[in-house]
Amino acid sequence: MLFLAIETSCDETAAAVFTEELAVLASVVASQTELHARFGGVVPEVAARAHLQMLLPVIDQALREAGVRLDQIGCVAVHNTPGLVGALLVGVSAAKMLAVVLGVPLIAVNHIESHIYACRLAAGKDIFPCVGLVVSGGPTHLFHCRTPLEFELLGATLDDAAGEAFDKVASILGLGFPGGPAVEREAATGNPAAFRFPRSFLHDDRLDFSFSGLKTAVLYTVCGQDRAGPIAPPAGPNRADLAASFQQAVVEVLVEKSRLALRRTGMKRLAVGGGVSANRALRAALERITAEEGAELFIPPLHLCTDNAAMAALAVEKWRRQQWATLDLDAHPSLAVG
Repeated sequence: MLFLAIETSCDETAAAVFTEELAVLASVVASQTELHARFGGVVPEVAARAHLQMLLPVIDQALREAGVRLDQIGCVAVHNTPGLVGALLVGVSAAKMLAVVLGVPLIAVNHIESHIYACRLAAGKDIFPCVGLVVSGGPTHLFHCRTPLEFELLGATLDDAAGEAFDKVASILGLGFPGGPAVEREAATGNPAAFRFPRSFLHDDRLDFSFSGLKTAVLYTVCGQDRAGPIAPPAGPNRADLAASFQQAVVEVLVEKSRLALRRTGMKRLAVGGGVSANRALRAALERITAEEGAELFIPPLHLCTDNAAMAALAVEKWRRQQWATLDLDAHPSLAVG
């Protein structure tokens, strides 16, 4: 049984071919980073138009790399929520068209739940039930994942997502886009204790996050509250210290909230997905706290952390339960979990 999956939720155009045994035969990702870099962030209309141009060539490349023909595909899967609505519509429309032409089932997949399923793909074994942390430019959420398809939301960001804060701080520091890798590179030579930035809700019992105040604290440290100073600091030890101190604040909050979620649910497995999970400081800190808690840590390799279509192999779980989507399937930009 061969599946074709499509991902267009934000600024990566992706397609993958995999089997019902979760063997990924091909995974192709076309990044739009260069298109959005001059704007300092993702522009939704630009992203949607780029998906229109790139999606069919990406699907064709995935099929060729997998060594299969289109008429051998037995099911089409697509991320239809959450994300940028215009971008999602491109993928959803293409998936519906392919399902009709091929006469095969169509399966709708939740992009956020797929990030946790990327851990299942990488582990090569069942990881459920577990606590799931999804941390990227859109979501920063903690879940109690009872099964691959049954998620209970434990906590979420009340304002900026962690990845969004990375992008904004990278802009403040003049480091460019995308902000996550740029801040991490700058922080590598900095002192994470040089500035004591706020850690919102760090000692609260709730499992929610807030990174807006942290971003603002970096801004005020750089520019002053009246913004009279320079917009971006020059390269040097001070800028590296700012990046390292900001990164440390984000990591501490994510790690301690994950620890609290493990204790509250009684789970002994932590699965972490999303673009920010590629951050080496975060990965090291999560390894430390899961060892302290006697829990297993599941984080996918870097190519499965950022947006991709292979993680839509979650569709196999729905296929086994015959949870097909109808042809009136729509794109839903807001998060809704099972």
